[in-house]
Amino acid sequence: MGAAPADAVQGTRQPGGSEIAPGVSYRHFDIPASRGTARAHVLDIDLSDPRTGVDLLYPGAVGARSAVSTLADGAGAVGGINGDFFNISETQHPGVEATGAPVGPAVARGRALKGAVPNGQRFGPAMPPGVTTEAVLGVGFDRRARMDDLRLDGEVRTAETRLPLGGLNQYALPVGSVGAFTSDWGSTSRVRSTCGTDTNRGAPCSTDTHEVTVRHGRVVESADTPGSGPVARGSTVLVGREAGAQQLRKLSVGDPVSVRHRLVAAESRTPFRFALGGYPVLRGGAPLPGIDTVTSAVRTAAGIADDGERLLLLSLDGSPEFRSGLTIAEVVDTLRELGAEDGFSLDGGGSSTLVSSSTLVARPPGADSVTVRNNPSGGAERPVPNGIGVFSTA
Repeated sequence: MGAAPADAVQGTRQPGGSEIAPGVSYRHFDIPASRGTARAHVLDIDLSDPRTGVDLLYPGAVGARSAVSTLADGAGAVGGINGDFFNISETQHPGVEATGAPVGPAVARGRALKGAVPNGQRFGPAMPPGVTTEAVLGVGFDRRARMDDLRLDGEVRTAETRLPLGGLNQYALPVGSVGAFTSDWGSTSRVRSTCGTDTNRGAPCSTDTHEVTVRHGRVVESADTPGSGPVARGSTVLVGREAGAQQLRKLSVGDPVSVRHRLVAAESRTPFRFALGGYPVLRGGAPLPGIDTVTSAVRTAAGIADDGERLLLLSLDGSPEFRSGLTIAEVVDTLRELGAEDGFSLDGGGSSTLVSSSTLVARPPGADSVTVRNNPSGGAERPVPNGIGVFSTA
């Protein structure tokens, strides 16, 4: 890791920096802030360059975590940054495993991986008024970056009834619902999905649960308690709580069941090729009402410029001399000065902790692997469930 490169220009806000690939540049600069000087590290990506693209970095399973540098090198990315907030601990549910799964929706290579947990089950700082866990930042098949909301649209159909699908590979399901877990979830326990309520993450786990495994359109297994272990490809595990559990108990081995699911954008007509969760802080050049103007922290964010043809990935330095960080309002100001019209907050660190998820990596030209360009708080990368990878075919 080490300190940031010495050729950075203090206060620089305009496009520039050192090129790491055609259409991709890196730079860093210092920001005089309300709590002291912060240092920003930025990847500037020209999405109009056909040799350049972005996609989701993740460790091959929704319920798993890895360092950004490991994810980037494993995917062959030239750069990357950490992504969504995630289920990091379960102190309120003794004996329940924290899944490490992200809060919001996720799309990788055009394929929906997961839906959003209920708002009250979210980990992370408070969102601006009116924003939900369905908020995403992504890039469509038209190669333009945008912010939107992604809603889960799904159904479980049996011989007797049709049930709305309440979740897809989520660490928390709505009360009374049925959720689907596929091979994308991984081997992490599914018990956490039945804990808490839609408004209280720390509420006790449900005592009324049931799960069934569906393979080739038929129920092949049934259990009263959500299980763990990998879900076989071609199979779907349905987990129900309360009313959802009562519906699943009506099924017997051999019964026909079909499951469908998709993520539907609220505004975008062009499907997302890549998307991940977080929350918007800047829209149409104006800060969202109610953003935090007080709490300074080491943060990660993304900005959208040039009508979606330019994506800016920003990560603050977590070394002791810069650990005071920025408020969300100061992050918004920085993104605007970089040329962004829209801005999106990703997982960073809270003011009360020395450990932050904020990590930005870039591969030096000619090198075989990426280098961590900022200094993560605590001196090492924190494993994360996903991130944004920058790719080049040059």
